[in-house]
Amino acid sequence: MADRKPGRRSPSALSKILADSFRGKPLEKRLGEVEIWRIWGQVVGAQIAAKAQPSRFTNGVLTVVVISASWMHQLNFMKRDIAERLNEKLGNKLVLEIFLKAGKPPTQDKTEVWVKPEKRELTVAEKERIAATVAAVSDPELRSQFAKLLELNLARTPVKD
Repeated sequence: MADRKPGRRSPSALSKILADSFRGKPLEKRLGEVEIWRIWGQVVGAQIAAKAQPSRFTNGVLTVVVISASWMHQLNFMKRDIAERLNEKLGNKLVLEIFLKAGKPPTQDKTEVWVKPEKRELTVAEKERIAATVAAVSDPELRSQFAKLLELNLARTPVKD
């Protein structure tokens, strides 16, 4: 491994840099609150996380959306323990109370996979509609670019039956 030059430090994690930047400022508390969502699954376990997810945090009250009445009943007995474990993991007493609410819990992974639509041939009617739309543009270069943009957009839009 190469020797480090004197005075050089290893890179810091972005989360540590943000935490250090917000220390002593009002955003420091908000940064800790956001951490609740990140650690929820670790604290409650995969089985509970699949049935209940945090949805809101206001003034020390964590609102958790629970999938069914039976799960809500069970979690009602566990609220104090979950709050204690969350606060222990956070290193700060942020969660004062947990409020359970019936509903469909938000998905744990909010990232959606985007699939690029297939490009298709435009119909004669679509080409005519584009020509009519861009006809009012006086600059020929701008009209051409605008027409290309509309064509590309329509070519990636499925045909309505």
